Amino acid sequence: MNTPDITLYGIPNCDTVKKARAWLAQQGANVRFHDFRKDGVPAGQLPQWLARLGWQALLNRRGTTWRRLDPETQANAQNEAGAAALMLAQPSVIKRPVVQWGPDAAAPITVGFDEAAFARALAGAPAHPAK
Repeated sequence: MNTPDITLYGIPNCDTVKKARAWLAQQGANVRFHDFRKDGVPAGQLPQWLARLGWQALLNRRGTTWRRLDPETQANAQNEAGAAALMLAQPSVIKRPVVQWGPDAAAPITVGFDEAAFARALAGAPAHPAK
């Protein structure tokens, strides 16, 4: 089976990331996992995510990390520059998982886990030729 080159960004102990990884494994997808805690936020990718998805879609204001932030830090993250700086400093404030559905910059990117959206993205992801 041809498998797409998918990169899933997240934190391994996040329940949503676990669900997404399990679903992709059941589909036989070729997935590379990028651990925000071990590997950090890819600084080169973040501007692309922000441009394509918007900072509001990436910033998790419901999570524990956000709730533990002091009001000044939360206030400073109410625009793209402030949110980006916070995401680089504290990757746990990024909604998870972020999935890039192919190896090139034009590949679709999704945030969160929705089985129907994943199925559509997987169906449209570029595939490597059989080896």
